Amino acid sequence: MLGWAVTFLIIAIIAGVLGFGGIAGTSAGIAQILFVIFLILFVVSLLRGVLTR
Repeated sequence: MLGWAVTFLIIAIIAGVLGFGGIAGTSAGIAQILFVIFLILFVVSLLRGVLTR
């Protein structure tokens, strides 16, 4: 999931440089959402690993 977030971030940067504002904004928004989901899943799995040990 982190890979997808980085991919959309790179797409947003490239689209922003080329002047495609709508695509850049959308890609950056998707990257942010995926990164937040990744962080939540990481914390949940970390807590689960600590508690089951």
